[in-house]
Amino acid sequence: MGAIAVDLNSDVGESFGRWELGDDASMLALVTSANVACGFHAGDPTTLRRTCALAAERGVAVGAQVGYRDLAGFGRRFIDVAPEELTDDVVYQIGALDGICRAAGTRVKYVKPHGALYNTIVHHEAQAAAVVAAVRAYDPKLPVLGLPGSVFLAAAEAAGLRTVREFFVDRGYTPEATLVPRSRPGALLHDPQEVTARVLRMVTDGKVTAVDGTDVHVEADSACVHGDSPGAVAMAEAVRAGLEAAGVTLRPFAEGPVAEGPFAEESG
Repeated sequence: MGAIAVDLNSDVGESFGRWELGDDASMLALVTSANVACGFHAGDPTTLRRTCALAAERGVAVGAQVGYRDLAGFGRRFIDVAPEELTDDVVYQIGALDGICRAAGTRVKYVKPHGALYNTIVHHEAQAAAVVAAVRAYDPKLPVLGLPGSVFLAAAEAAGLRTVREFFVDRGYTPEATLVPRSRPGALLHDPQEVTARVLRMVTDGKVTAVDGTDVHVEADSACVHGDSPGAVAMAEAVRAGLEAAGVTLRPFAEGPVAEGPFAEESG
């Protein structure tokens, strides 16, 4: 059996005009996949082109991070949008970012919903189907990144899309293996060493300790470090160093299919 391989992703490109969020340059030196905003929840054209160009230069796979049309709320508020309109919004976002990617020397390699949309389509069948329809309409070869066990990934798989399961290194989990809402205690983790230990346990055992102290089984193919969290770069540095010290290979999941198990295992 070969060495374990894992993708490390982060949200980038979320600055807007004079409002700066995150250290994209430092983060893109650490991750293997970049979830780039598409202008609906964050990101202006100049920010997005600069981010995509830097990702291309560093060999980081670019994913379209699609969300609700909600700049004021940073895409973290649920919007009861009609499915047909949501499909069109997602197609628009993927196409816009893919155009910027082409100008920057790369292409959109996958799609990941953002914020409230990500959490909504864990259970909301109509909106999940709308996002799936958008990806299929734009490019059915694009993988989608989402929460294991979600309605979204089930619908995507049924539609023939490649699904990629995600683990959040710096977010708390409920006993049901969903994310603790940001408004509740335990939603965010801040200790880089604690987070690194969680990732390594996830890689080897496929388990994470939930906020109530119980162990939850969570399988994933990609690990996410939030780019807008306090100390995000230091956390990403610790996670990457911990994975490499444990002999884990870091590579973009968009390079090819992943094997079964908590994370991909390279043959050899």
